[in-house]
Amino acid sequence: MTDQKKKHSLLRNLFGNRNKEIDIMTEEQIQSPGRMMLDNFLHNRLGMTGLIGFLAIFLFVLIAPHFVPINLGESDNTQTNVPPTSTMMSYPKEMVHNTQAIASGPTFGVGCDKDGHIYTWGYTKITDVIDVKKIPQEVLDAKIVDVAAGYDHIVALDEDNHLYVWGNTRLGQDRIPSELKPSRTKGTPEIIQIEAGYQISGALTADGKAYFWGNGNMADIDVKKEYQGRVKKIAIATYNYCLLLDDGSVVYAGLQKNNAFTKVPENLKSGVVDIAASGDTMAAVDENGKITVWGNATHGERNVPETDSKPVELYGGRYHYTALMENGDVISWGSNSHGETNVTASVNSGDIETVFAGFYQNYAVTTSGDIHTWGLKGHPLGTDDLGRDILTRIIHGGKTTMTVGAIAEIISIIVGVILGALAGYFGGRTDMLIMRISEIIGGLPFLPFALLLSAIIGTRFDVQMRMYLIMVVLGLLSWTGICRLIRAQILAEREKEFVLAAQAMGVREGTIIFKHILPNVLSILLVQATLGFATCMLTESSLSYLGFGITPPTPTWGNMLTGANNSIVIQQYWWRWVFPASIFGLCTICINLMGDAIRDAVDPKSLGR
Repeated sequence: MTDQKKKHSLLRNLFGNRNKEIDIMTEEQIQSPGRMMLDNFLHNRLGMTGLIGFLAIFLFVLIAPHFVPINLGESDNTQTNVPPTSTMMSYPKEMVHNTQAIASGPTFGVGCDKDGHIYTWGYTKITDVIDVKKIPQEVLDAKIVDVAAGYDHIVALDEDNHLYVWGNTRLGQDRIPSELKPSRTKGTPEIIQIEAGYQISGALTADGKAYFWGNGNMADIDVKKEYQGRVKKIAIATYNYCLLLDDGSVVYAGLQKNNAFTKVPENLKSGVVDIAASGDTMAAVDENGKITVWGNATHGERNVPETDSKPVELYGGRYHYTALMENGDVISWGSNSHGETNVTASVNSGDIETVFAGFYQNYAVTTSGDIHTWGLKGHPLGTDDLGRDILTRIIHGGKTTMTVGAIAEIISIIVGVILGALAGYFGGRTDMLIMRISEIIGGLPFLPFALLLSAIIGTRFDVQMRMYLIMVVLGLLSWTGICRLIRAQILAEREKEFVLAAQAMGVREGTIIFKHILPNVLSILLVQATLGFATCMLTESSLSYLGFGITPPTPTWGNMLTGANNSIVIQQYWWRWVFPASIFGLCTICINLMGDAIRDAVDPKSLGR
């Protein structure tokens, strides 16, 4: 055969059509053991299902944290125990092209159209018995022209200047001042603005008087008489308020003297055109377009972006602000934990007429009546007792649990393989010593031992060091099974001809063990490692569930299930344990299916046993 033909034959063997049918005997002759194992595994449907499921979960918890960040110090009392929902900004279609007013509560929205009809949406339950979705009949019968949403209640104003309050009214949220109620002598005062905050509400009349009512123990709701009759606008924060007067100045009109809002910046003594309030700050924009923020700005509320256009209106959320610019554009700044500052391109491409902002939601209404939203739509898997998103914690908890399980199993494999190989190859006293140590370690009750160790350590180590310690302890206490398995396989392999030949050639014992014998038992090791990985994950989660593993706020699938030992959580807040338990159980089942399939592929005879 010429050199050219040899080249063509080589290329044909490497890259040619290799799908040509061959008889079964020829196929059996050319298949390597590794290829046979792979084929057996690929034809195992349960094994492939487990592999696909595990890879999906693994990639999910590996990649998703880059797109879903977590704040370990996060807690939000406005989002506690919210069930799975994505309807917090799902306004009814009747409001499109017909919007009069919209207000946002922590997890719900309320709005009215130009026909006077009122609507609610989102998660509207305040307590087990209080639901703002249950609108009083007198409100349904009235023609509503304005609405305001507080932490736990709703205020509505009808065309006859009558005020309505419903929701939680146990702390005086419905104690409307007598000055705002109809009287025979003065008639009904004309109300031009209503606002609501944390268990408090406020109203502004056309004659420039401001009134506040609600839980006076929590908030400063008194108004100094010297400002009455001069008020142009009111803005309510969580527990405080500020006033915009008719001379363009901003004042704090309450009786408290030493809170974060009493010292109004000097540049706000004149020329102010609008004011707004977030949860812990207040903001004002002057006639030159300069925005000034004061108060407890801990979420970036002072980081006002630079723009070419001048802001003309301000709106406040819980930890963010939104401004409507002179050219019709909209900007948002402050906290972006729920996407409340991610103004969509569709907003600035339209001609915005007005904006409604509150808590974590924003609604922009165009001149044609279209409504654009950005902010918190909801929590796909609900929240826990501290208002933390379950999906976010499942993602990061899975990464932690899998990392601990994988590192612990790697440590276990390294120790078990080395000791098992030495015991199996050398035998004698070496074998006896290693096996006695293995029996002692294997006889230790793992969970009680780990609990005792955790109690001794206490709070001496931080969460990171505690996680490393759990990895090491898990690895050093779970190697005995692998050690015995490798020892048995080495004992069977060391008497074979290739080992005797290597010894006769003077090959070093370490080379014989780890380069000649060990590769022949890797398939068995792979099965054991796969099943051991699931066991380490379960053990870590058991420790965390009992409170002796990785402690919150660092999430793991185990410590997320800690609340499941409470009957109230099991019955009323099912999403707090169903979703973590489901993904953890699914991951473990997939790993076990994969391990069983690998075992069957390695040893086809096991299928018949």
